[in-house]
Amino acid sequence: MRRIQSALSTSDPTFRANEAHNRALAAELREKQDKARHVRPERDVQRLEKQGKQMPRARVEKLLDPGTPFLELSSLAGNMAYGGESPGASIITGIGIVSGREVIIHADDSSIKGGAWYPLSVKKIVRCLEIAIENRLPVVHLCDSAGGFLPMQSEVFPDKHMAGRIFRNQCQLSKMGVKQLSLVFGQCTAGGAYIPALSDYNVITRGTGAVFLGGPPLVKAATGEEVGVEELGGADMHTTVSGVCDYPASSEDEAIAIGREIVGQWDRPKKWDCQRDEPEAPYYDPEELYGVLPDDIKKGFDMREVIARIADGSRFHEYQPNYGTTLVCGYANIWGWKVGILANNGVLFNDSALKGAHFIELCNQNNTPLVFLQNITGYMIGRDYEQKGITKDGAKMIMAQACSRVPKFTVMCHGSFGAGNYGMCGRAFDSRFLFSWPNHQIGVMGGEQAVNTLADVKAAQMRRNGEEVDEAVVQKLREETGSAYLEQLSAYYATSEIWDDGIIDPADTRNALGMAITASLNAPLGDPGYGVFRF
Repeated sequence: MRRIQSALSTSDPTFRANEAHNRALAAELREKQDKARHVRPERDVQRLEKQGKQMPRARVEKLLDPGTPFLELSSLAGNMAYGGESPGASIITGIGIVSGREVIIHADDSSIKGGAWYPLSVKKIVRCLEIAIENRLPVVHLCDSAGGFLPMQSEVFPDKHMAGRIFRNQCQLSKMGVKQLSLVFGQCTAGGAYIPALSDYNVITRGTGAVFLGGPPLVKAATGEEVGVEELGGADMHTTVSGVCDYPASSEDEAIAIGREIVGQWDRPKKWDCQRDEPEAPYYDPEELYGVLPDDIKKGFDMREVIARIADGSRFHEYQPNYGTTLVCGYANIWGWKVGILANNGVLFNDSALKGAHFIELCNQNNTPLVFLQNITGYMIGRDYEQKGITKDGAKMIMAQACSRVPKFTVMCHGSFGAGNYGMCGRAFDSRFLFSWPNHQIGVMGGEQAVNTLADVKAAQMRRNGEEVDEAVVQKLREETGSAYLEQLSAYYATSEIWDDGIIDPADTRNALGMAITASLNAPLGDPGYGVFRF
């Protein structure tokens, strides 16, 4: 494959201005992540110390093989919810290496309200187990949770994708033969008791670990029976009497050591035979992405410059380079793995939608994973394009993408608006992993367009009612709507709601995709086949 010839000059004033802007965004991201990961009230840190417990991240670090990478997911989940009381949604999830095996880790963060599950905590655990199902990844649960956050129980317990979905997904994993291990460091109460009970293996720490459907206060209230924690659900009782747990451990370190030994006995899944060459670093420095990205969501840029900084050797074989030019399609390698890339260079017209649909079919024919690099304002609108069948052609691209059998990966590089989000494999379309950059915005339409649309609707309403258009009222609507809308467009709002699998530094994109692609190859390819294409 040919190396992309970059047209950028790193000494150009525009490049320098972009670089300064985006480095500042990356620094802000790292600051927010550091706070969410490590900053806790001193009383919570002391509480864990008095209980003889380690900080949750210390447990994760000891579990992982030394010197191996950890791809943390949704590190800023819940960052704009609950008044900031649940950093990371009180859960740590990510992909790492334990005893030489790829696993996905779910760890309760007991430094936050005893590890109680908020609604977004549940959503994050459910997503973690969805990733395990989609990619056939073994799961290690680090259990230390006070259970559901009772003041919000109606948002935690009853619906299809709430807490019950955690246990349903565990059952599905077991049916598929995907292994699960639970390390019980704290109390697993009520529904939470089923996490270790539904795992293939579990280890419980003596003195702090406990598993029971109802704790001592609930037992007394419900039955009048007075019983202590150890007798009701402690390590010795469960490993010698009930058989609920498999291995007792005298300390957290011993529990982790036993867990690593257990994982070391697991067989290694055979990955499907994706094409691979020797990995090669990009020819162009990935940190130059800071200068590639513009400092305004309304400004465009050439996605080939992005591809040049994430692809092996900056090499790219472009498909149909002179047709449908607002969609760049072609083949590259990431961490050696052959992938097909679809990247937006503008609004999607009829020809670019058809090109995308055909390229997706070719990648499925060739068993080539798909990477979508989103910067999309949508499919083109207007009389001429509707008469040419833009809705029909956009539907072809959506059909091809939605029914794709090869793994899909999405990076939200800039804007993601309208139905273009759908065609380019947005969250609703089962991308194996979806990452965002700090500059990313997502919505039905851009902020300015939304504000102008609502203002026009308000003015038209006044005219229909026989009123004069009150510009002060319209302007107030613009200001109120604009402020709220822009907040909800931001990457931080999206990641807070777990609409992605985390915001990443643009310079880290290649490594995040490399780990994600590698993990995805544990799952067999899907069955080929499409629905009805409207011609």
